[in-house]
Amino acid sequence: MTDEQLLHGALRGMIEALDDPYSAFLDPEEYSRWQESLEGEYSGVGMEITIRDGKVTVVSPLPGTPAEQAGIRPGDWIRAVDGRSTEGWTLEEASMAIRGEEGTQVTLNVQHPDGTVEEITIVRARIHVDPVRAEYWDEKKVGYVRVLRFDFETPAQVGQALYSFPLHELKGVILDLRYNPGGVLSAAVDVASFFIDEGIIVRTSGPSFGAKLYGSKGNSFPNLPLVVLVNEGTASASEIVAGAIQDHGVGVLVGRNTFGKGLIQEFVMRLPDGSAIKLTTGEYFTPKGRPVQDVGLAPDIPVEEEGEGADDPDIAAALEWIASQAAQPVGSP
Repeated sequence: MTDEQLLHGALRGMIEALDDPYSAFLDPEEYSRWQESLEGEYSGVGMEITIRDGKVTVVSPLPGTPAEQAGIRPGDWIRAVDGRSTEGWTLEEASMAIRGEEGTQVTLNVQHPDGTVEEITIVRARIHVDPVRAEYWDEKKVGYVRVLRFDFETPAQVGQALYSFPLHELKGVILDLRYNPGGVLSAAVDVASFFIDEGIIVRTSGPSFGAKLYGSKGNSFPNLPLVVLVNEGTASASEIVAGAIQDHGVGVLVGRNTFGKGLIQEFVMRLPDGSAIKLTTGEYFTPKGRPVQDVGLAPDIPVEEEGEGADDPDIAAALEWIASQAAQPVGSP
């Protein structure tokens, strides 16, 4: 056994002793894969997972990916991967087991939120995630921006989308954060700043850094009626944006209760061999101090059923609300 193997084994043991499913030691290969996924391209099935109540749980399948096409749903409990029970697994162990080379298969034993259990075999593919998609609906005079994840490119792409709309006739904006599993905290603050003129975006608290406030960076985009679409796959950084918009009263949330992931993880050490240590360092709260962890955010306008395209009840409810507000645009208090 090499000195490197001994060091890595000792570090894994220390992290496991913390009994925190979000903290992890990543060897050079694992850390490289993590960095690759943050860039929006990697080989896998295309879903975000977390540990909830000790269970490997799906936050959200990404749109258009093998996971979504195979029927993976938010809230699914992944009980086994290729016949191996996931009991006691850390988040990184689960992620590494599910990912793999393009074209290979992985079989997941899944319990859906309704209690049904299913064996799902998925062929891994090269996953490319464009963080932002936008459309202008000329008939409604409404701009639609869908954010699929918060990476370092997201704020610039959201800004490009917003300012591509014809502002002289724009009646409102729909910001779609459904099935958005989150990402980088700084990207969430930057995106929320497009809609919040001033004030706190998010509060964080942790034993190592105490209480910290992240404020709006200023907003030059018009304060038009704003709807944020949310659901059970809206998590982490996307909950930061939704919670800030809701607390400041600059828009309404439409859809279903969000996932409820309010813990903060940071890489606290990067070793010369390319490995790294990730620890849970704190928790975040909305501007008014509301917790999100395991609670989520409740929509202002609940919509019970889901749909797609022209039959999407979330979008129908959003358009109805914008039409009712168009004569009196929403602004920061």
